Amino acid sequence: MFKHRHTLPLLAVLALGAGLASAQAAYAQETLTQRVQDEKSMNLPARGLTMAQVEKRYGAPLHKLSPRGGDSAHHPTINRWEYPSFIVYFEKSRVIHSVLNTPAGNNRNPGAVN
Repeated sequence: MFKHRHTLPLLAVLALGAGLASAQAAYAQETLTQRVQDEKSMNLPARGLTMAQVEKRYGAPLHKLSPRGGDSAHHPTINRWEYPSFIVYFEKSRVIHSVLNTPAGNNRNPGAVN
């Protein structure tokens, strides 16, 4: 059936690689699910709070990261404040989302590859 003696080991390697990729995807999903559950149980800044309210309740952020967007009405300015264990995202001056810092610490530039 197989004419080349290297074909069978190659197929085994490909199958093993597919299995590892599947295991990594399952682990990533489990990790993400756990992170969402952790966020729900923490006292993170709630959607709708103003910047002043966040600063009053949680203190000054470690960093106020560079704003993003703002180039059109469809892309409002998004501000990001970094605290020791979470980052708060604001649309203009209101909280739209708060997330725990990632284990890799790449919330500052989530698209970057570590």
